[in-house]
Amino acid sequence: MSRICDICGKKPSVGNNVSHANNKTKRMWYPNIQKIRVIDGKTGASKRTKVCTQCIRSGYVKKATQ
Repeated sequence: MSRICDICGKKPSVGNNVSHANNKTKRMWYPNIQKIRVIDGKTGASKRTKVCTQCIRSGYVKKATQ
């Protein structure tokens, strides 16, 4: 599963783990992606979408109720 938000396009970011001895190893920070059922704005139908929690909390998507 690709870890990209379908609404804002948020992706994993890359950086370094830095130890006390200043050794650096690559690491990644993943966005909090949730697979939710969303109401489509054009058709009004519900579909499954991968959305980050920031977009859900900001109200960019409307969650569908069963």
